[in-house]
Amino acid sequence: MPRGVFITLEGLDGSGKTTQIKRLAAWLTRRGMEPVVLRQPGGTASGDRIREILLDSRSAAVAPMTEMALMFADRAQAIAEVIQPALDAGKIVVCDRFTDSTEAYQGGGRQIGSEVVLDLHRLICGGLEPNLTLLLLPSFQVSLARARHRNVRVEAETGKDENRFESEKDAFYRRVWEKYHEIARREPDRVVLIEGDLSIDEVHEQIIESVAERLVTAQPIR
Repeated sequence: MPRGVFITLEGLDGSGKTTQIKRLAAWLTRRGMEPVVLRQPGGTASGDRIREILLDSRSAAVAPMTEMALMFADRAQAIAEVIQPALDAGKIVVCDRFTDSTEAYQGGGRQIGSEVVLDLHRLICGGLEPNLTLLLLPSFQVSLARARHRNVRVEAETGKDENRFESEKDAFYRRVWEKYHEIARREPDRVVLIEGDLSIDEVHEQIIESVAERLVTAQPIR
């Protein structure tokens, strides 16, 4: 059985990933390709517990290296429990964040650097790489404003406090934003940069074009 296709979406919170993942999943489903959709951190029972630690603003004292280690613990479980079995079964996996997020947020934002993140990725994730990464990067100020508004709204709607990262200063987010650009420049064959303050439909069109092109060699696109 052929290996499946692994697609990730990246960007700051508020970049539109959640909306675009839903639209992409619906597009794939209409074409008979039932995707496996998950998010990171989270996506497994243990991963959801790790997510609570990482995103709750009460976890302010978590050290940067601890934060990074927890991200990879979550990722290792998701790979073992969800991602690798789905790929081995020939399925399409669509994941909200993967190691690029760790490189951007911990490597860039926390200033740990890319080298240690990529070394851990090779060690813990076995070097598993997405076939395609869709990087959504509106302008910096728009991304920042959306991120902070989104998490206030989520807390009001669900009662869950996931505001820990959104309490960071602008300089932290500038480093994350710039690291994402660095990743896109370094890996142009894998990362498709969808940049600028585009409408939801405009972003969706670019995503579908990129996904269709990447999937055409793996399975028919109708």
